[in-house]
Amino acid sequence: MNLRNAIIQNLHGQNENQLSATIQDAVAQGEEKTLPGLGVMFELFWKNSQNDEKQVVLQKMASALQS
Repeated sequence: MNLRNAIIQNLHGQNENQLSATIQDAVAQGEEKTLPGLGVMFELFWKNSQNDEKQVVLQKMASALQS
């Protein structure tokens, strides 16, 4: 099993509160080992989002990177 599938399997079935806690914990820790999981979560979000949702995220990212 590859890393992407292992991460998806590990997150499968989590509700919104659990996913939020996972993301907040990963961001708070700031450890590089959490980056693959966050990347897979973002990939899933991206694949399942409408163009307007993607545009909002891109605008926020661009703004954050300019700060």
